[in-house]
Amino acid sequence: MASQTKKWGLFDPLSTAFPTEKETASNNAMIEELKAQNNFEAPAETERRSAVLAELQKITMEFVKHVGKKKGLSQGQISDAGGKVATYGSFRLGVFGPGSDIDTLVVAPKHVSREDFFEHFPSILNDMSPAGAVTELAAVPDAYVPIIKLEYSGISIDLIFARLLVSAVPFSLNLKEDTLLRGLDEVDQRCLNGTRVSDMIIDLVPQQKTFRHTLRTIKLWAQRRAIYANVMGFPGGVAWAMMVAAVCQFYPQACGSVMVSKFFNIMSTWNWPRPIMLKAIDDNPPGMQAKIWNPVINRSDKSHLMPIITPAYPSMCATHNITHSTQKTILKELKRGKELTQQIFEEKMRWKDLFQKHTFFTKDYKYYLSITSASKTKDAQLIWSGLVESKVRRLVASVEEMQTNISIVRPFTKGFDRVHRCHSEQHVDEVLVGKLEHLIKDSNAETNGGKENVAHVAAAQGNAEKLEMPDIDKDKKEASESEPTTIYTTTYYVGIELVEGATSLDITMAVNEFVRQCKAWQQYNPDLNSVRVTHTRNYDLPADVFEPGEEKPVKGKKPKATRTDSSATKKRNFSATNLQAPTQNGTKKRQVSSSSTVAPTAG
Repeated sequence: MASQTKKWGLFDPLSTAFPTEKETASNNAMIEELKAQNNFEAPAETERRSAVLAELQKITMEFVKHVGKKKGLSQGQISDAGGKVATYGSFRLGVFGPGSDIDTLVVAPKHVSREDFFEHFPSILNDMSPAGAVTELAAVPDAYVPIIKLEYSGISIDLIFARLLVSAVPFSLNLKEDTLLRGLDEVDQRCLNGTRVSDMIIDLVPQQKTFRHTLRTIKLWAQRRAIYANVMGFPGGVAWAMMVAAVCQFYPQACGSVMVSKFFNIMSTWNWPRPIMLKAIDDNPPGMQAKIWNPVINRSDKSHLMPIITPAYPSMCATHNITHSTQKTILKELKRGKELTQQIFEEKMRWKDLFQKHTFFTKDYKYYLSITSASKTKDAQLIWSGLVESKVRRLVASVEEMQTNISIVRPFTKGFDRVHRCHSEQHVDEVLVGKLEHLIKDSNAETNGGKENVAHVAAAQGNAEKLEMPDIDKDKKEASESEPTTIYTTTYYVGIELVEGATSLDITMAVNEFVRQCKAWQQYNPDLNSVRVTHTRNYDLPADVFEPGEEKPVKGKKPKATRTDSSATKKRNFSATNLQAPTQNGTKKRQVSSSSTVAPTAG
């Protein structure tokens, strides 16, 4: 009797075939291209990461002992208390690369509180580390997921904390046990979730090495195509990982190159909103009442467009931020990936063609919204720009809902940070509507998707109300009016594609509401912060959003129109959409609240 094929997920495998010679050769070529793209870290650097984690484990155990002594525990209790460092995200999944941070979880027994972690851990960390090893330490204890960010011997570490209601936390403790969540508050459950999900993903894939090669390929592709950003309405790292893991379950013996091809085939034709799930959703254990993803019961869950469900209890949707426009963009890119991988296997293209950079600024759109947040101090801008970023997705959804003439409203995945020096109020106004004449030399725009400030990340994730906005320095308040003013800006770009034949555009209400929401923040200070939305044609995009070798769109010539009395032939009046227009000839164009419909010009 033939042995039954193992089922890795909810469904039987679609194929258990082993790779052919041609498929293996293609897989080898794919891995070589990943290496050429600098996707793998040198072994010596990985060993250095392991050494840093070993140090953090020692520090964590000492921290737990320190708190136990302060709280009067017996010597036996202190000795047995333990403490554990676990990882999650790209490091735990084995897909980290050069310069990646390590997402790290500190787990402590019941006598150690979250307040203890933020009060005592940083000082113990500094005392037990080599001189100069710990730099750039910043903590946000009131964030949705409370966090300490730091650099340890040049490696970026994100530290979060969870307290378990047990007297001891041995290093061997299995955090996947659901019973460990009993009695925990929501914050501790959230902090444990990343490690529990990452561990379970690893357990649910047939071949970890194949999974990792496939995920590295998909992550690099998604980043290059600008569809990798949870805050902006695209899948984040864990969502892409679960999508890859689901495909691995369908083809348990396939190699990475085949898995990539199958990934695009399956995901581009998936029957959304049918959810992607790696296993059946677990119900609440006795005595526990966590909210579990269930579109039958929960109205908000039913609205998810591309649900990808985490496998660890309590299951939740990792892609609830996806909008209609970002879904269209994702599906378009998945179809492109399907066509390219087919041509790669036919040897008409190479793997490097899959990783071609996006054309968001060079080709994709004629019309853009430029959302510029600005502050008079750097520290204030870190928080303010995060708050504005957290609301960009709402603006996108609002425009989709209110404007039927728009086919796609697509936000770019990162903002552009710039620094300007202004010598007059007019210069300040010009900066606030996107002009770059006052940009400080050698201060080129940088996207804020690298080593982000902890306050910015917390604000972007919707926690700005728990952060304290720095005030203008006293010295700056007393400075002479003749001295230049430094303005820090972050601009987010949203591409707009009109439906075919559309002749009008009115987004006044959506823009007004977006600006109102931003300024409704309790700590908003009109003397310190600003947010403005401007309309930008593709040929007016600033030069610094283009990389060397990219061609900036140019304004096309068009025949002179015959003058008539018809309003349809009038030039677009951008102020009528409540969008700030760039200043021209030194004249300010003030914000207008008109809601009149505006006809876009052709070309």
